[in-house]
Amino acid sequence: MNDLEYLKKYYRGNLEEALKKLESGTPVQYIVGNVEFYHSTFIVTPDVLIPRFETEELVDKTINYVKKYLQEPLDIIDLGTGSGCIAISLKKELNCNVDAVDISDKALEVAKINAKENDVEINFYCGNFLEPLDKKYDVIISNPPYISPEEEIMEIVKNNEPSLALYADNNGMACYEEILKNAYKYLKNKNIIAFEIGYKQGDGIKDLIKKFFPKSQISIEKDLQGKDRFVFIFNL
Repeated sequence: MNDLEYLKKYYRGNLEEALKKLESGTPVQYIVGNVEFYHSTFIVTPDVLIPRFETEELVDKTINYVKKYLQEPLDIIDLGTGSGCIAISLKKELNCNVDAVDISDKALEVAKINAKENDVEINFYCGNFLEPLDKKYDVIISNPPYISPEEEIMEIVKNNEPSLALYADNNGMACYEEILKNAYKYLKNKNIIAFEIGYKQGDGIKDLIKKFFPKSQISIEKDLQGKDRFVFIFNL
């Protein structure tokens, strides 16, 4: 379904005005105000990243690994939750307690609405990744900012989606390092760390993992386009 078809099917307001916004470069998801993600509907505003198909794959793979290796009920933390799509999807699919963190108050407002609309209980915290937390988890999951500030990206993304959710220093690796260097303090003995990554970052993040978790098993996995997109760290 292209953007025009999507708009005509789902938009409930003045279609003429909506078409003008679409033509001016506003993403259709922001115009409609919501998006389908992993069997559920999520409100999206310009304060949060638009959920992607790749992130659905991250959720699906994580669910499969959790069921294979860990015992429910679980404690899960979603770092950089944005719209809350990862946290809420995991809560709906697994027997788990879910916490979620974001540094943006406005993003958390959206995530809280989405949790309520999807009838799930999530504990939300405002802060920088693991900083506001004081417990241990079976699973750390994150789709953090991973685009280098120097990297060229599509204009529609650059001009509309929140830069706070897109860009990270150190060639896009800064957020992974921030999480990994502190993660050991927040993990149970058996645990899984799951990341979405940029398609060129596989080798770099493997080096980071070896630095902070030298005894872990590491799996770098491809998305449906055949590009490196996910990293799973197993401490079992």
